[in-house]
Amino acid sequence: MGKVMEVTKGLKASLALHSQKIPKSSVINRNPFPLEMDTLPNGNAAAASPPQTTAPTNASTTPFPKLTQLTEALKLEHQFLRVPFEHYKKTSRANHRAVEKEVSSVISGVADVSDSDNFSKDDAVNHLTSLVSRLQGLKRKLEEGSRTEHLQAQKCRARLNHLESADAENLSEWNNMRLKRILVDYMLRMSYYDTAQKLAESSNMQDLVDIDVFQEAKKVIDALQNKEVAPALAWCADNKSRLKKSKSKFEFQLRLQEFIELVRSENNLRAITYARKYLAPWGATHMKELQRVMATLAFKSNTECTTYKVLFEPKQWDYLVDQFKQEFCRLYGMTLEPLLNIYLQAGLSALNTPYCYEDDCTKEDPLSQESFRKLASPLPYSKQHHSKLVCYITKELMDTENPPQVLPNGYVYSTKALEEMAKKNNGKITCPRTGFVCNYSDLVKAYIS
Repeated sequence: MGKVMEVTKGLKASLALHSQKIPKSSVINRNPFPLEMDTLPNGNAAAASPPQTTAPTNASTTPFPKLTQLTEALKLEHQFLRVPFEHYKKTSRANHRAVEKEVSSVISGVADVSDSDNFSKDDAVNHLTSLVSRLQGLKRKLEEGSRTEHLQAQKCRARLNHLESADAENLSEWNNMRLKRILVDYMLRMSYYDTAQKLAESSNMQDLVDIDVFQEAKKVIDALQNKEVAPALAWCADNKSRLKKSKSKFEFQLRLQEFIELVRSENNLRAITYARKYLAPWGATHMKELQRVMATLAFKSNTECTTYKVLFEPKQWDYLVDQFKQEFCRLYGMTLEPLLNIYLQAGLSALNTPYCYEDDCTKEDPLSQESFRKLASPLPYSKQHHSKLVCYITKELMDTENPPQVLPNGYVYSTKALEEMAKKNNGKITCPRTGFVCNYSDLVKAYIS
């Protein structure tokens, strides 16, 4: 919850800088929604007003369970706020760098004209005219960058408004929208971009999903799958400071792969030149990897030596794709696993028991399916403090109100199920698992201690 509050404060502070750019008509006026809702009896800002001296309301009408669910749900929305905020900051930094670079170049050009005696009047005018053209181009870039920042700021505001709209009264509708967001997130991670786009459009939630962010990643992933590293290296250059801060090795791995491809094409001289320019700077921290890769110049791509043969295998490109996805998610504050898997695992952790993996596991158990078993395999078994008896016929809990009955053949079923069976069969009971038939009077009641 602390992370959500931290990101929310950062978002509101950044959005405040754009209040003059965003038209007033596009801003929804409503009171700030308190994410810490445990102190609110009805889940809205109006409840924060001082208490009135009126007759006490019926406590049973206050939806405390729903508020608890809502509070727990909002704790999981860290990624929902973090991703557009990081995208917004990245665009702002890129625009700022572009302005600094261009203005510095223009100032340097003006200084050259003023300090040099080699320029004639016409040359100076032409030079200054070219500088003015550069400034006009910079102005156009700034206008385009401002529009991009404005759209991203609106997306951040839309997500804040979406969280503010969460209330116990519309919890079902809000959860339905959250489910659609989780499905879109899963589709984007699985590269179903068109399907994700259609679902977002049909549900009118384009500002609540990260399609544009994943489209940026798609370009790099497609290039790596086509054995091209240029887009990935450009992405590393755009995010150099962030990757350096996280001590990422992704750029180094890209450079190694590019060197390997030069060796594969038997262009050794170019490979050596490339290594001196791009790999040598990494020698202080990654000498062992460099020594291993440089040895491929002697072993060639058709080597049978396992140590070096693996470097030329196609799966190295798959490794780069996986590594990029991890760096991309880390950069934007995303979870490495799809949100759908995380939510499913949260539920499966309560159902995961050794019995779920046995051959006689009932089909009603979700873990009887291979896909769910795969998700639950890394999870610990559910800790059951007390055994629970569930009727094989009705799937209902057998307790003191619905006690278990034992058939002469030793099988146990609930009283409710056996009474209904006896009414339909003139007092006869048929065991559904063995076909054994007996009278209802032959049953023996079992007691739970």
